[in-house]
Amino acid sequence: MPRPESDLIHPTAIVSDEADLAPDVRVGPYAIVDGPVTLGPGCVVGPHAHLLGRVVAGRGNSFGPGCVIGGEPQHLGYKGEDTLTQIGDFNIFREHSTVHRGMPTGRGKTVVGDHNLFMVGSHVAHDCVVGSHVIMANSSMLAGHVEIQDRAFLSGSAGVHQFCRVGRLALVSGLSGVTQDLPPFWIAQGVMNIVHGVNVVGMRRAGISHPEIQAVRRAFRTIHLQGLLVKAAVAKLERELPDSPCVREIVDFIRASKRGIVTGLGREIDRDDRTELRGAA
Repeated sequence: MPRPESDLIHPTAIVSDEADLAPDVRVGPYAIVDGPVTLGPGCVVGPHAHLLGRVVAGRGNSFGPGCVIGGEPQHLGYKGEDTLTQIGDFNIFREHSTVHRGMPTGRGKTVVGDHNLFMVGSHVAHDCVVGSHVIMANSSMLAGHVEIQDRAFLSGSAGVHQFCRVGRLALVSGLSGVTQDLPPFWIAQGVMNIVHGVNVVGMRRAGISHPEIQAVRRAFRTIHLQGLLVKAAVAKLERELPDSPCVREIVDFIRASKRGIVTGLGREIDRDDRTELRGAA
């Protein structure tokens, strides 16, 4: 459709005739909206932001200065095919954050849910799926085909290897990385593939009950501190905690894993876990 004539679009901005912008979309100085980009009501495109390719974004999204949304995949197999970047509602993309479109040999699209915060310099690669209420802190990175479930938190400069999953309310600490799946509620902290316990603070903030939190902590101890193979630990959880929805979520996540889960254990163990270990000795 023709470029909309609006006082909300700065005269130095470049908006493609292919773009479809809701009437109240704001486009700042020197921003570029290039190609078939669809933006819903209330979106704001900041100065020097660049939206390109085929992007479909819902309402209330904020694209900060210098961010690049819908860029070509960093993949030698990409030959200019028509793929998609799909974005939900009320996401915040801060300065110089990047989200790349999908690969035709993958799912063909990169998907971002609702109410996510992508801090300065964070990166979402091709074919990723990011849930809702996710926070990616400064310079955190997702390789291709990664799945990040709701309310996960990636701290500064954290990294996730391609084809890995990070479960709901899991946390990857700053300067840490995972090359295997990180189950829901777990904390990864260390150079690579090291877990340190359960994200109790995050679970409380999400309104999860104390008994459920205790059940998850017990599940963590069963999997990581009792010397069992993961398969045997999962079977034990199914026998001993069959009525816990959070434990069932963990079990289902592990059973669906194709890369295996992070099993490296850091030296710092929660005080309650140490007490239980001493009691079991």
